[in-house]
Amino acid sequence: MSQSFFSELPLPPHFDPNSVSSVWRVPYEERAVQARSWAREYKIRPAAEDNNKVGVLLVDVQNTFCVPGFELYVGGRSGSGAVDDNRRLANFLYRNLGLITRIAITLDTHQAVQIFHAAFLVDRHGEHPAPYTLVTSEDILQGRWLFNAAIAESLDIDPAYGQRHLQHYVEELARQGKYALTIWPYHAMVGGIGHALVSAIEDAVFFHTIARASRPHLEIKGMQPLTEHYSAVGPEVLTDPDGKTIGQRSPNLFNMLRSVDVLVIAGQAKSHCVAWTVEDLLEDCQAHDQCQASKIYLLEDCTSPVVVPGAIDYTDEADAAYRRFEAAGMHVIRSSDPIKNWPGILERFQAA
Repeated sequence: MSQSFFSELPLPPHFDPNSVSSVWRVPYEERAVQARSWAREYKIRPAAEDNNKVGVLLVDVQNTFCVPGFELYVGGRSGSGAVDDNRRLANFLYRNLGLITRIAITLDTHQAVQIFHAAFLVDRHGEHPAPYTLVTSEDILQGRWLFNAAIAESLDIDPAYGQRHLQHYVEELARQGKYALTIWPYHAMVGGIGHALVSAIEDAVFFHTIARASRPHLEIKGMQPLTEHYSAVGPEVLTDPDGKTIGQRSPNLFNMLRSVDVLVIAGQAKSHCVAWTVEDLLEDCQAHDQCQASKIYLLEDCTSPVVVPGAIDYTDEADAAYRRFEAAGMHVIRSSDPIKNWPGILERFQAA
């Protein structure tokens, strides 16, 4: 395979690296004209003509996580984590636009009354938990936190069921070895500005859509009120205390992994939604076809862990997860590494 196949493109003139920390309107009509012109100038073919298919999975690259001042900004230990990540990510998308066949985007999507938001729980005095409170099985057994009976009717459940479900839920998390129930700030509220994609990334995805005639796939997650939903594959808990289904695993990302030769993953947060999504993909690879894991390339410099100074720091857990993924056959790389130098890439493309 010729080296010219992997040649990187220049950054288009409209891209401003300093714009990734701001919210603004993408000028779609203008950008579409520019994208078509860009494709002609650099002889970029429609994605349907790709022999070697490269997929990119963008996990929760939304204002709520990525823009300073928004509800659950992922700053990492540096404080500028998601902003720096998205600057590098936009660069990666534009420079490798001619190689990227398809893009999938997950969108964390919530309402106020969900099990991980303060409105769901109260103490004996009717007060809600503060953001970043960790709720354990012992907390529920001892009555430190109770289901908020006032919201039962809006959830179409009775208060007794709500309390039973809360107990079942925290016990199930512990049984599976998952993080304790975390009360997050209200975030990713559907219909709100925090739910939207980061403007600079939305712009890059739209530019790719027009230049390569490739429609992105959107994966909505997190609307079920009775469970958390970190992984884009499925929620944390699938059944209620009576064994009834409250959430299901989606086959969409598994199908995408099988349909491409390479799957590149980036997004927020490394410690939660990214790590849990990759964990589910790895589980599927190990259950069905181990060699699928070697298709996955993790852009480590385009993701950051949840860190709230003085409250929580998941850096070590995130790093440990990535070491585990690498040991299982995935590749941990940086966005600045030329694709032609990625481990195993030439063999994978030639085999395809």
